[in-house]
Amino acid sequence: MIYGYDPRTGETVGSAVPETDSAGVGLIVSAAAAAGAAWRATPADERALALEAVADALTAHVDELWQLADQETALGEIRLRGEVARTAGQFRLFAQVVRDGGYLEAVIDHADPALTPPRPDVRRMNHPLPGVVAVFAASNFPFAFSVAGGDTASALAAGCAVVVKAHPGHPNTSERVAKIVRNALPYPDLLGLVQGMQAGVDLVWHPRVVAAGFTGSVAGGKAIRKLIDERETPIPFYGELGSVNPVVVLPSAPAKEVASGFAASLTLGVGQFCTNPGLMFVPEDDELREALVAAIEGTAATGPMLAERIRDGYLGGLGRLGELRLLAEGKPGEGAWAVAPKVFTTDLESFGERLPGIAEECFGPAAVVVTYRDISELRRVLERLEGALTATVHGSDPDEAEEVVEVLGRKAGRLIWNGWPTGVAVCWAMHHGGPWPASTSAFTSVGAAAIGRWVAPTAYQDWPEVLLPEELKEGNPLGIPRRVDGGLQAG
Repeated sequence: MIYGYDPRTGETVGSAVPETDSAGVGLIVSAAAAAGAAWRATPADERALALEAVADALTAHVDELWQLADQETALGEIRLRGEVARTAGQFRLFAQVVRDGGYLEAVIDHADPALTPPRPDVRRMNHPLPGVVAVFAASNFPFAFSVAGGDTASALAAGCAVVVKAHPGHPNTSERVAKIVRNALPYPDLLGLVQGMQAGVDLVWHPRVVAAGFTGSVAGGKAIRKLIDERETPIPFYGELGSVNPVVVLPSAPAKEVASGFAASLTLGVGQFCTNPGLMFVPEDDELREALVAAIEGTAATGPMLAERIRDGYLGGLGRLGELRLLAEGKPGEGAWAVAPKVFTTDLESFGERLPGIAEECFGPAAVVVTYRDISELRRVLERLEGALTATVHGSDPDEAEEVVEVLGRKAGRLIWNGWPTGVAVCWAMHHGGPWPASTSAFTSVGAAAIGRWVAPTAYQDWPEVLLPEELKEGNPLGIPRRVDGGLQAG
């Protein structure tokens, strides 16, 4: 049995949830695959309406959902209400994406016998992957990256069925969300849910699973990758993993504003964000140092960490960072798994000597502040950093950034100017990914482009008009954007 735990007390809460055995996983995946066949044949407008119905259902149950999730996560009403709204917003965005049709990337090249060699009529578009998408829920977002999270929303939008492996940190919340979503879908079996470690293994190995999405640690991502490699038929794996999200503070940046923003971003959600700013490069400046110390010492963790295992991992990370000098320490939150924010410091040369280990993510409200004498010294160290989800630059003079922007652009998937990485907007332009170990692919897990993970192209050569998909027929009956003979045509 799987139990939820209250991070404030360490005691069990809610009902015990049974683990899904291998036979149960098989039945759930098979049911999802059958529902997926009907879903793929459902017109785009109807799929969009279904996604909006899911959004409406989540919103209608927000009072119940935030309280249930708070028992298992201690994240609080404001954060959890906002997360339900964000989750509903993801479904509404993907309803727009489906209606727009641009994600299908429909292309038509008419036959041209005058070319050498002659060109046949070729038409191409994306189709949903023909099977079930496996999604592994995250610990730190019980809604937005969980059962009804972005992986699920984007896969359903693409036309795929989904089976989610629930995170053990919020089992009862997962069960309730799954039921709400199923009730809103035209085919309830489109969304399956399994519980338990072995269930995750069985899910990845099921022959009807055609892709997997994951949000979590590097170790967790490697474990799933290993399971996929053991399959007879390989499948794509889209993992969003660890990231230290480097921040470069230029000499022109205002000290007090940088210090207060850093402290707030570092401790948001007890530092349990994949976009937590865990590494900051700052000029040797007494004013900035004093401002950082004051800001950090004036902060307090907003509550306990999500789970005992996560708390223990944080303490282990602090042990690794303990070889550095402690710059400042904040106040711990309240609860059984409470921790204190800690920021360590070192100079650029010493930091470089300790790479790569010193730059590994410490999940939680911990960071390393690295001091430099001249901005020209930074590039050689930044070049040695691993990939990240984000990279941030603070300053009032863009010309100062010339030494670092090019290398940061190769190291991160999202570049931020005079802002902070925590908070990922759900929009058409967002990219949430980056070079390894930030993610396992070039795709995003947030925003409209996330749908691209769950589709694959098919080309039709000299195919009879009557057999073509509606999206590729000559008259464009669905009115979607298409590229015809090299020219882009609006829908």
